[in-house]
Amino acid sequence: MADQLLKPPHVVTQVNYYTARVSSKIDAQAPAKQQAYLAALATVPEIQTHYGRFLFGEKWAFLMQPPAAKPPTYIWNLPGPRMVQVAKVEEKGSDVNLAAHLVRDAYLNRFDVALVLSNDTDLVEPVRIVTKEVGKQVGLIAPCRQRHGGPPIPSPSLRAVGSFVLYVDDRHLAAAQFPDPVVRAKGNPVIKPAGWV
Repeated sequence: MADQLLKPPHVVTQVNYYTARVSSKIDAQAPAKQQAYLAALATVPEIQTHYGRFLFGEKWAFLMQPPAAKPPTYIWNLPGPRMVQVAKVEEKGSDVNLAAHLVRDAYLNRFDVALVLSNDTDLVEPVRIVTKEVGKQVGLIAPCRQRHGGPPIPSPSLRAVGSFVLYVDDRHLAAAQFPDPVVRAKGNPVIKPAGWV
């Protein structure tokens, strides 16, 4: 996808992918599906995967009154819970890893232009350091369509420190798909999980 977005003379030399291994507590099939994707990524020598971690916890949270989505049998005039227990999944460390590598690689002159595919505003300061203090360009990659009612993509604070924005649309995504199956030099081929587009 980066090859499609960049114009000559730019050449993609490395892709850093930041993720965490998912839990099976909500979706029992999620780890196997993720592993298929990670195995496919491992066939591309320019891609390096960096791992944070997922935390799964059961937390108490206030219930919105009324909830945005409710069971059809819910009756509002009956006494009900003000708090509910929810499953909370958090990815930890991926944004910190991305930020640290971006700043390190800029200071070590490992790139001329970096592309960041994230709308995480925790990255504002690292992107600012790279663009304003180191003097490198950082492009922001964003989807063409904004989520309904969601924040602007990329966020205004990231736009303020980024060098430019590149937008990804459905045709970029379609052209960037792995073949199915992905043939590996060693090991079984990687089959796309059922239900994946």
